[in-house]
Amino acid sequence: MPVVSTHTHQPPAWLPNGHYQSIYPALFRKIKYPSQRERLNTPDHDFLDIDWSLANASQPSSKLVILSHGLEGDSTRQYIKGMVKLMTANGYDCLAWNYRSCSGELNQQIRFYHSGETSDLDFVVQYALKKGYSEIYLMGFSLGGNVTLKYAGEQGKNIHNAIKKVVVFSVPMDLLACSRNIEKPENRIYLWRFLKTLKPKIEAKSFQYPEHFDVQKWQQVKTFWDFDHLFTGPLHGFKGADDYYQQCSSKYFVQDIAIPTLIVNAINDPLVPYQSLPADVIEKLPNVWLELTQHGGHCGFRPRIPYKNGAYWSEMRALSFIQGA
Repeated sequence: MPVVSTHTHQPPAWLPNGHYQSIYPALFRKIKYPSQRERLNTPDHDFLDIDWSLANASQPSSKLVILSHGLEGDSTRQYIKGMVKLMTANGYDCLAWNYRSCSGELNQQIRFYHSGETSDLDFVVQYALKKGYSEIYLMGFSLGGNVTLKYAGEQGKNIHNAIKKVVVFSVPMDLLACSRNIEKPENRIYLWRFLKTLKPKIEAKSFQYPEHFDVQKWQQVKTFWDFDHLFTGPLHGFKGADDYYQQCSSKYFVQDIAIPTLIVNAINDPLVPYQSLPADVIEKLPNVWLELTQHGGHCGFRPRIPYKNGAYWSEMRALSFIQGA
């Protein structure tokens, strides 16, 4: 059965719940490895910054992993760096890309990025294909997982034959449910943290494009739904937050995925209620598997005892799925 509840991940006892399991790795996990940044100029006169990490600098691999980060994250987040470290050690080149406005420099166009923006991912994929990779694996985390699943569903049976598998973690497949979930009192610390980083971008954009941004509207933003209704939706051609969520939630695209795809979410994820995941739909799909762990938090998954070289359970699970039959 494609839907699997697994207990193979066991967190340390000193991380007793989903909040601790989410926050500890984000704050205290430090990972170093060599990478090379490259700037890609997009067709609409903007740019994307991507970070390359090669398994062997003198002899590029034929296998590539493309990694997409989470909301207001970037290519240096611990869940990206931990995955890159393990993948390069096992012979895979890695390309971790930054969404527009997320690489430390404000992008040039009016628009930013959002949970359903797949044209930039496709641009990165097409660029990687031109490099001659014969095997490409797509990975996404949180918002990046939603983008990756939506992309795979949109491509359907027409997805390039070099793209072999998809692995995603802590995915908000129902954007409306997750937007409302973060409004709960116990989750407002995450809401405030995200809005704190989004506000300066809106203010900076209002200087770039004053005719398109009414920064005074920020006073009305108390929730994610407010932000998406006042900014994300109108800015990217949606009627508002609900229209944006309806058109961009990956749960509406997953049934069209045609390549092996693993979705891993934790039941105790404070940001993504597991009840919002379309388990009944995925259960009937031949190419998609949903694994629910009891523990792990949001993009956490620190094991009780770290694996060799400090790898986390999620990284080992991803490697196992990619290398499996």
